[in-house]
Amino acid sequence: TIPVIDNEKHRAVKSYLWVVRSVMENLVFFHYDKGSRAQKVVIELLRDFKGAVQTDGYEAYSIYEHKKDVLLMGCWAHSRRKFNDALKEDKSGAEYALEQIGMIYKVETMANDQGLDYEARAELRARLAYPIMCAFEKWIVSYIPKTLKGGRMSKALTYTYSIFHRLSRYHLDGRYQIDNNLVENAIRPLALGRKNFLFCGNHDAAENAAIMYSLLGCCSATDVNPREWLTDVLARIPHYNNDYSLDLAELLPHNWKT
Repeated sequence: TIPVIDNEKHRAVKSYLWVVRSVMENLVFFHYDKGSRAQKVVIELLRDFKGAVQTDGYEAYSIYEHKKDVLLMGCWAHSRRKFNDALKEDKSGAEYALEQIGMIYKVETMANDQGLDYEARAELRARLAYPIMCAFEKWIVSYIPKTLKGGRMSKALTYTYSIFHRLSRYHLDGRYQIDNNLVENAIRPLALGRKNFLFCGNHDAAENAAIMYSLLGCCSATDVNPREWLTDVLARIPHYNNDYSLDLAELLPHNWKT
């Protein structure tokens, strides 16, 4: 979220940025559409996309469950967070759930430690993580009736079970991530920025902010020093403006060469 001044209401209102993170190409894209969080925004954003889309449980993404050439995946970090929130309400149940999720993550650690390629990682997940997930799903079904209706544990179980088919799909391909933490890392600068600039003056300013967050996010994702990149690009842009044979895309962080 990002506060944006509404001139009619004469105050800042909560607006939304959409964030897309390309895992294989290490690209980050922030998208702003007048602050809307409506499903129509993501439909347009991913209109021509084919491949895997990994999200949290926001209902707007459910449309991709049945779209041809798109595989919708869930995020184990979001599920884990909900069980963490339930610890004070149901310590034993929440701890058991966290242990199961922890075992799934240990398989990823094992794959990382062994330096497995994508094919071998998928095989390891299928052999070790998938049976844990199957047993965990059965436990959730049996445990839900024992929880306080409307309580945090009940919500954590219901959330996890409702998207379990998406959560388990990451084991199908070694390129898939177990969670959406790459996006979580990409939005941290935005949270820090809010404390400094407080708000955007209008929609145009918020869109400009999205562009800058996209560019600097790509710097971070591709290990490009943002200060060096900005200094060099600002110096070179006038030459590109005067010579239309040059392609501005060459100055994007992932293409940039000093």
